[in-house]
Amino acid sequence: MKLIGPLTGFGTSIATSVLVIDQCTKLFVLHTVDFGADGLVRVTPFMDLVQTWNTGVSYGLFPQGVDGWWILGGLKLIAAIAFFIWLAQVWRPIEAMALGLLIGGALGNAIDRALYGAVFDFVSLHAFGYRWYVFNVADIAIVVGVVLLLYDSMLGRAVKSPPSSES
Repeated sequence: MKLIGPLTGFGTSIATSVLVIDQCTKLFVLHTVDFGADGLVRVTPFMDLVQTWNTGVSYGLFPQGVDGWWILGGLKLIAAIAFFIWLAQVWRPIEAMALGLLIGGALGNAIDRALYGAVFDFVSLHAFGYRWYVFNVADIAIVVGVVLLLYDSMLGRAVKSPPSSES
């Protein structure tokens, strides 16, 4: 099993960028935003900044509590390692980009779990009386990475494949 492939540097640079941006935005919001008594800052008519500590999986599902941080943090770390091994095998830039986004997002949230026992989420979108889940940059990267992998597996590879000939 090789750990360096033709697009490993590209994917790793994306992962590193996501990780740095994620951690910098979290630190910036944590240390500079005054959430006030109501716990939120209105940024636009459809977006607020809030301070939320997610002890569960995505969207707060299956909360582990502050003491169980190592379970989900460990799973994120294992996922990042598995994605890195996969990254070393890819030949398509879109797949390398997707894996870089997944690695950076997983590591960003794993760092939060190690430092705080929970993931710091702070962006809250809302419109027409509906509120979506609170998220962070790492979560955005993970979602975009999954969408790119799905696109590549359903459409990207199919477009590059020659049509089958029936005799």
